[in-house]
This record gives sequence, structure tokens and C-alpha cells, in this order.
Amino acid sequence: MSTRMLAAASVAAFLAATFAAQAGATLDRVTKSGEMNVATNSGWPPQSFLNDSNELVGFDVDVANEIGKRLGATVTFATPEWQVLTGGHWNGRFDLAVGSVTPTKARAQVIDFPAIYYYSPYVFAVHKDSKAQSRADLNGKVIGVETGTTSEDYIRGQLQIDAPDLAPVQYDVKPGEVRTYANSMLPFDDLRLGDGLRVDAVIAPEQTVLQAIKSNYPLKIVPGDYAFREPLVVVADKGDPEWTKKVGDIVGEMKKDGTLSALTTKWYGKDYSAD
Repeated sequence: MSTRMLAAASVAAFLAATFAAQAGATLDRVTKSGEMNVATNSGWPPQSFLNDSNELVGFDVDVANEIGKRLGATVTFATPEWQVLTGGHWNGRFDLAVGSVTPTKARAQVIDFPAIYYYSPYVFAVHKDSKAQSRADLNGKVIGVETGTTSEDYIRGQLQIDAPDLAPVQYDVKPGEVRTYANSMLPFDDLRLGDGLRVDAVIAPEQTVLQAIKSNYPLKIVPGDYAFREPLVVVADKGDPEWTKKVGDIVGEMKKDGTLSALTTKWYGKDYSAD
């Protein structure tokens, strides 16, 4: 029995030493190489999207570049599928993800949330010809959402945000059908075709809806309070607490010195960084 205990202790000591050796590995690699690989989206304006010159731009891109700047690193971007970005187990493919990710309890099992960097209020958009005057008018209607997002979790009554001090989510729309789409703009492409032609409404971040309206989509926001307000986090893979802490400290500095306020105002027209 004592031999087994000694063997187990040796294994535990080896694993602890291995973890200690790996802790901070990402920070060491980024600072020594001067390069940081960040996962984000490529078709989610104004968070991150390709401009007319085929350059990746947007709020999340600016945030990632600022984090890299404060680490003394040049940022390169990858644009994996959303499930890959939020699924963890990156195996070194990405150092960080800056993609307006909501911290949910399910995601917390596979990824870390170094810091909240802004907040996103959610609204319902309808075609400009819609007669809907409140969210109550959307009960029983066809609601479009991007699949695998908090929009879908919310409309299905399954949203579980993993962040402190948030008010309970109120589910006050009972859809007749939830229609899912592969990216954030496809629901709006169907909604713009006409009131109720393919969908009756879309639920999405206020920023995304306002950007669609700015891009001449014939839409309007359903009057009333926000459906809910979610925190958005930068994301790190699990297993490197030193890296997670360093990124969190940098984001905290960006919030304190007004950088995040300026960037949200630049891209969204208002400050979404305040707690």
C-alpha cells in the first residue's frame, strides 16, 4: 500500500512540476517572439469584418491590436468557425480570442475569461413596415437568430451567463418558430426582403442592428427596454493562469485609462464599456 502511495505521490509531483513549467508559456512565447495570434470573426460588422480593401477591421480588431501593443507584440488574426473559437482545446493555434464572446457556464468548462471589456444590449429588429409596437407583438412569430449564440439561447429560454452581479434574464417573447442562420448578417438579409416574408423579427446586439440600419437595411428597432444586457469577454484557452491574469490586467488598464470607452464610441457611437 505504501509503495502505491509513493508511486501516486511521485506522479502527482511530476504533474505539478510539468504544470509549473508550462504555466506562463503563452506569455513567454508572445513576449519573446513579439507575435500574438488572435482568433476573431471575419463577417460581423462593426465588431470585425473585411473592408473594401479586404482588410480585417472593426472594434474587436482594434482591441486585439491594443492588447498586442501593450505586450510589445504584433497581432496576426485567424478567423475560425465560431464553435472552434469558443470550444477551447486550441493546442497553440491561437493565443487569445477577441470576438465579443459571452461568458456562459457551458463555455467556462473549456475556456477562460480574462476580463470583461464591454457590454452589449440586445434588441429585436423588425422590417420598417412592421406594425409591431412592443415585444409582446412578437409572440408566436418567426424569430431569426445566428445559431450557436446567446441570441439563440435567449429566444429558446436557455441563456446562462457566467458573470457576477447581473440581473436575472426575463423571457418575455414566446416565438412560434426559431429560424437559425450560419452568421450574424444572414437573418437580416432575410428580414430586409419584407415584413414577415421569411422572418418577422431578428434578435441581435444593438450595435449589429444599428450597423445594419446604417448600411441601408430597411429595419427598425422594436420600442421598449433592452431584452437583456450581456458582458463580452476576451478569451484564453485553459491551462495558463499567468497568461490569463496578464491579459486581464491589460484589459483593466484599457478600461481605466479610457481606451475602451474611446474604442466603443468610435465604432458604435456610444460608450458600451462602463460596468
